Amino acid sequence: MNTKNYSLAFRRYRFVHITCYVVLFLSFGLCTIFPMTTMPGYVPILVGLLGIAALLWSAIGWIRILRNLERLSENLGKGQPGLSIARDSSPASILAKQCTETMRNSQGKIEESTERQNDISLKFQLVQKQKHSIEQIIHTIRDAVVVVDSFDRIVLANSAAEQVFRFSAQTAPSRPISEVINHHEFVAMMSHIRQSKLPHLKHELTIEKEDEKHIYDCILSCIRDEQQEISGVVAVLHDITREKEVSQMKNDFVSHVSHELKTPLASINAYAEMLVDGEAQDEEAIRQFCTVIQSQAQRLNRLIEDILNISRIESGLIKVDKQNLSMALLVRDAVEMITSYAQEKNITVHNPPAILYDQVYADKDMISQVIINLLSNAVKYTRQGGSISIDSQVNEADGIIRISVTDTGVGIPPEAVDHVFDKFYRVEENKKVAKGTGLGLNLVKQIVEKVHGGRVFVSSEVGKGSTFGFEIPMAAGQPVTTKA
Repeated sequence: MNTKNYSLAFRRYRFVHITCYVVLFLSFGLCTIFPMTTMPGYVPILVGLLGIAALLWSAIGWIRILRNLERLSENLGKGQPGLSIARDSSPASILAKQCTETMRNSQGKIEESTERQNDISLKFQLVQKQKHSIEQIIHTIRDAVVVVDSFDRIVLANSAAEQVFRFSAQTAPSRPISEVINHHEFVAMMSHIRQSKLPHLKHELTIEKEDEKHIYDCILSCIRDEQQEISGVVAVLHDITREKEVSQMKNDFVSHVSHELKTPLASINAYAEMLVDGEAQDEEAIRQFCTVIQSQAQRLNRLIEDILNISRIESGLIKVDKQNLSMALLVRDAVEMITSYAQEKNITVHNPPAILYDQVYADKDMISQVIINLLSNAVKYTRQGGSISIDSQVNEADGIIRISVTDTGVGIPPEAVDHVFDKFYRVEENKKVAKGTGLGLNLVKQIVEKVHGGRVFVSSEVGKGSTFGFEIPMAAGQPVTTKA
C-alpha cells in the first residue's frame, strides 16, 4: 500500500469516528433538550442505543490501535518489526504496517550505513598500514630524507637526517624547518624551490659532522597535489664524501705518476740526444752517458713495477704463492743483498742471531721485497758512518713474528709519520737526502696488511733516526727445512 492509500484510509477512519462522536453528541443533546415525557417511548431507547453504539465503535477502534501498537512494540523489542501484525485494512493495521515499513527501511539504511562505515574503516586501516610501511621504508634508507609541507613545516624526517642535522625526528613534525635544522643554506634551498616552483634542484652541500666536513649530493623535488599546486618539498641527501676522496686520490695518483715518469724519461731523452748529437767525444763520456741512461731506465722500470704490483694487490689479481718459510733466512738473504750498498756509505748493519722457530706462512718473494725495501730506505736516509740494526721477535702467545729495522738516519717530523705509508708521499725535509718515488713503503704496507693479514708500524725522531717494521702471523704446524 502506498502513501496515497494510507492517507485515504486514515481520512475514512477519521470520518467514521467523527460521525460516531456526532451521533453520540446528538443523542445526549436530544435527551437533555427534550424531556423524556414529551417523546414517544421508543425514541429515548433508540437515541440511547445509537449513542452507546457510537461510543463502543470508537472505543473498539482505539483498543485495536493500542493492541497493534503493543504488538509492534513487542516485535521491535525482539528485533522483528511487523511480526504477527493484523493484515486487515483497519487504520490500526495500516498504522502498524506503515511503522513496520518505516522501521524496515530505517533498518536497511542502518545496515547500509554500517557496511559503508566498515568499508571506510577497512580503507582507513589499509591507508594507515601503507603510511606506516612507507615511513618504515624511508627510515631504513641510508640517505637523509626530509619532507616539508607548503608552509615549510616538517612532515617527515628519517633517522639518517637526524644524524646529519642533529635533531630529534619525533619532535620535529609540524614545526618550521628553520627551528629544527640549523643549516641556513639547506633551509634557504627548501624555501627557494617551493617559491620558484622548480620541479627539481640539485646542489652539493658541505656539512660539518663530528668535527669533520662531509659533502652531500642534495636533490630537492616539489610535491604537487591533484590541482598541480605545490603541496610540499622532499629533499634527499647522499653522502659523497668518500667518492670525492677517491676521485681526488685518483687525480693525485695520475698527477704523481705523470710527474714521476717524466723525471727519468727526461733524463733518458736528454742523454740520448747528447749521444746522437755527438757531444760525447771519448769513451769515458759515452760510458757516463750510458750509465745515466741505464740507471734512469732501471728507475723507470722499478716505478712501473711498483705501480703494477700495488694495483694488482689492491684489485686482488696478484698471484700469491704462500709456503712455510724461515724468517731468519729471509732476513739473512736480504742483509747480504744490501750489505754492499751500505758499505758504500760506511754504514754498519747489525743482524741478530737466528731464532730457533720463526716460521711464517708467506710468499717468499713478497716478504723478501718488504725486508729489502725497509733496509734500502734505512741505508738511503742514514748518513755516512751510521748504523742499521735488525731485530726479530717471536710472540708465541699471540702467534706473530715482529721484524723491525732501526737506523741512525735523519728521522721524520711528527706531522709526517702518519703519512709515510701513503702513495707517492715523501717527507719534504728529506727529499734532498735521497731520491725516491714514494711507492716503496706503500708497497710494503699493501704486501704486509692486504696479502698476509699483518700490520706495519713506524716510530721516528728527527735527527736521531727511525724504526720501521711489520708483524705477520706465524705458521701453524711443524717446522720445515728451508734451503739456505
